[in-house]
Amino acid sequence: MTHLYSQEFYAWAYGDLFTNTTRGVLAEYIVATALGICDTKRVEWNQYDLEIDGAESEGAESDRAETDGAETDGAQAEKKRVGIEVKSAAYVQAWKQDRPSEIVFSIRRAQGWDERTNTTADSATRSAAVYVFCVLEGKVKKSIDPLDVSHWTFYVVPTAVLESEVPTRKTIGLARLKQLAEVPRTYDQLKDAIYEAAAENQRG
Repeated sequence: MTHLYSQEFYAWAYGDLFTNTTRGVLAEYIVATALGICDTKRVEWNQYDLEIDGAESEGAESDRAETDGAETDGAQAEKKRVGIEVKSAAYVQAWKQDRPSEIVFSIRRAQGWDERTNTTADSATRSAAVYVFCVLEGKVKKSIDPLDVSHWTFYVVPTAVLESEVPTRKTIGLARLKQLAEVPRTYDQLKDAIYEAAAENQRG
């Protein structure tokens, strides 16, 4: 019986990092490594791409106050989970091009599926708290390495900002995105930017 090998399969199926689907998964992985959560396996159809611990749930602060600082069973305050949606785009594609692609991201609402509860939302929403828009820079293919994080630029936007500024839009271009994100981020800045956006989204 022939036994196939996973690494050979990965090379066959995902060897071209410029294809839209593979580049999108790579962008998710890059963001996951920046957050230090890449040990958690990717869930293909979950309502958002990644998840982090957010602020403490309501009542946690008062609960701690009542214990007067003492440790109790299950002492760690319960954290709210924060969903992260990762989007990717590039000027250079896997196919032959006459000109570089325009940078456009999807921000449409969707009826998300919750992997934990195995349920689908009743209505279409933007279920993540934070959007991370990842641009693979460069317009000359041979000079671009998608695995080099310095070749990527990241724009981090709280979902509350999208809901306020572009509530009905299904896509967003780079010029408008730069207005909303204010500051482009490097890989090393990404973790702090995501947590700041998560906190802003909760306040907003």
